[in-house]
Amino acid sequence: MAEPESLRCSSVRNRGGVQRVEGKLRASVEKGDYYEAHQMYRTLFFRYMSQGKHAEARELMYNGAVLFFSYNQQNSAADLSMLVLEVLEKSDTKVEDEILESLAKLFSLMDQNSPERVAFVSRALKWSTGGSGKLGHPKFHQLLAVILWKEQNYSESRYHFLHSSDGEGCAQMLVEYSSSRGYRSEVDMFVAQAVLQFLCLKNKNSASMVFSTYTEKHPSIEKGPPFVQPLLNFIWFLLLAVDGGKVTVFTVLCEQYQPSLKRDPMYNEYLDRIGQLFFGVPPRQSPSYGGLLGNLLNSLMGSGEEEDGVEEAQEDSSPIELD
Repeated sequence: MAEPESLRCSSVRNRGGVQRVEGKLRASVEKGDYYEAHQMYRTLFFRYMSQGKHAEARELMYNGAVLFFSYNQQNSAADLSMLVLEVLEKSDTKVEDEILESLAKLFSLMDQNSPERVAFVSRALKWSTGGSGKLGHPKFHQLLAVILWKEQNYSESRYHFLHSSDGEGCAQMLVEYSSSRGYRSEVDMFVAQAVLQFLCLKNKNSASMVFSTYTEKHPSIEKGPPFVQPLLNFIWFLLLAVDGGKVTVFTVLCEQYQPSLKRDPMYNEYLDRIGQLFFGVPPRQSPSYGGLLGNLLNSLMGSGEEEDGVEEAQEDSSPIELD
C-alpha cells in the first residue's frame, strides 16, 4: 500500500507544480508577452520530456495552445498543438475518446486556411491508428467531419464521414449540402455517391444508414421506396442485393439501370469494386479508369486497410486495392 500512496502523493505534487507554472505563463500571455511565454512553454516541454513526464507535458502544451488561440496567436498556438502530437508520438499513450476530442478541439481552433492545420490533422490521423497505413481512427474522423460540417466545408466533411461509422450524421450533412449548394435535379446523386463509396470501403451498415436517413429527411424527396427518381430505386435495390449476395441479381440490376448509372462516369467504376467485394465478381483485366478517375478512387480508398467498427463484406474478401 505504501508504494501506491507515494505515487499518488507524487502525482498531486506534480499537478500542483504544473498549475503554478501555468499560472505564471498565463499571466505573461495576458500581459501581451506572447513571444516570451511561447519560448517558456517550449523550454518546459523539453524539460518535461527529458524527465519522462509525458502527461504533464501534454497537458501543459494543450492548455497553452488553447490559451494562445483565445488571444488569436495562431502561430504560437499551432506550434504548441504540434508539441501535443509529439508527446503522443513519443509516449505509450493509448488512443482514447478524451484525447481524440482534445485533438479535435485544437483542430477546430486553427485557422481554416493555414498549412499548419493540414499538417496537424495529417499527423493526428496517423497517430490515431498507431502510425500504421490505416486511414485514421473512425471516431476521430467523425469528430473532424462534424467540425468541417459546421464550417460549411461540405466536401472535406464528406470525406471524413466516409471514414467514420456515422452514416446518420453523414446523411444529415448531405441533406444540408444538397439543399444549400446542389441542384434540385441532382438530389439523388448526393446520396448515391456516398452509398457507393461506403460500399467500396466495405462499410455496409453506414451505406444503409446514410441512404435511409437521407431519403427520409431530404425535403425534395417524396416518401419511398419506390421513389420517383430511378437512381434512388437502384440504390435501394443494390442494398437489398448486397444482403442477398446473388451475383445474377447484381448483374441484372446494373444492366437495367444503365441509363441512370451513366449520369456519373464513376458509378460503374464503384460498382466494379462492389461486385468484387460482395458478389465474388473477378476484377477486370484492363480497367477503363485511369488518370483523374483513378486518382479519385485512390484518394477515397487510401491504403485500403480496414477501419475499426467497419463490417467485413465477406470473410474471404481481400483488402481494397486498386487494380
